[in-house]
Amino acid sequence: MKEAFERIKYLSYTGILFFYLSLNVVPSTETTCEERPMNEAKLPEDPYDKSVIDLKAIPYKIIYETYRETDGKKNWELFLINADATNAINLTGTKDIDEMYPHVSPDGSKICFVADEGSQENKVRNVYFMNVDGTGRVKVADNARESCWSPDGKTIAYLKGEFERYTITDYATKGLFFYDLATSKHREHLNAALHHLYNICWSPDGRWFLATVHGGMGFKHAILAINSEGNGVFDLTKYEVTGCRPDFALDGRNITWGATDWDLCVAKIDLTSPAPNVTDVRRVVSCEKEHEVYHADFSPDGKYITFSYGPEANEMVGGMAPSWNICVSDLSGKWVQITTDGNHNKEPDWVPIAKSDL
Repeated sequence: MKEAFERIKYLSYTGILFFYLSLNVVPSTETTCEERPMNEAKLPEDPYDKSVIDLKAIPYKIIYETYRETDGKKNWELFLINADATNAINLTGTKDIDEMYPHVSPDGSKICFVADEGSQENKVRNVYFMNVDGTGRVKVADNARESCWSPDGKTIAYLKGEFERYTITDYATKGLFFYDLATSKHREHLNAALHHLYNICWSPDGRWFLATVHGGMGFKHAILAINSEGNGVFDLTKYEVTGCRPDFALDGRNITWGATDWDLCVAKIDLTSPAPNVTDVRRVVSCEKEHEVYHADFSPDGKYITFSYGPEANEMVGGMAPSWNICVSDLSGKWVQITTDGNHNKEPDWVPIAKSDL
């Protein structure tokens, strides 16, 4: 949500965004509800002792991006762990490529992710997918980012980079595209006006995307619901869904997102009508303002969320976040830190249990 430094770098070479600034489309901050309501019960602002959640009883693994040494060189890798952080496995192990932003297919068999490849003026961010054990890597698209899976696991949706020049700025996107795994064919979303989106998430019924928009499509900053096969775009601000990085629960009836740099929320969402409706908005995690919480993701059974936590840093994909770790919370607000190495651990995603593991 706080991206002032990266925004300054980005605007230094994008005259188009200077135009947006002149129209006052791009605000000075992403946070739209910085103050917690006075009548809301105060949540604990520090992690609980690990014993408050029976982590070993949670059957799902977690995958996340982490910056650490590989064969003598520091880079971004994708790590897979149990919910209690045991049995850590480096799924990528590529010292010259930075793999980040992992998202696991609904059946738990595959992972889509982004990879930063090349160096200096030749650096580019691309989208790939691979098996959940790290084998069988396939490139999906060049100059693409922030991918996610269709409910049936047969299609990957991704955002194209707005410019050829490399940037980690999350909203530097233009166009939403679909990649068919069976045919390797690409097609663009019917709404070609989609731009400056990030953190797309496909609804379990296949009819909707949730996404954050920043300085685009007539919005300053908002969480949107977008028809997957139509032109409908709905701003969820009126439901107090403000902030960034929304995520659907697998039941399609609940969502989570970051309301501020320090608060994560959950709510119920109804997708059965032509326009989405959101109710029962509440904060579930808060931290003290010297730290931040980001990247919330519902567990497959909807009982927990995993998220990133650490001192103020760059939360964007590939942004450096020293001392950040992965956490798990139940929906009562009891949350624990599960990793302890602080190796820029971010963007966690739960791994559904594959049918072959049942």
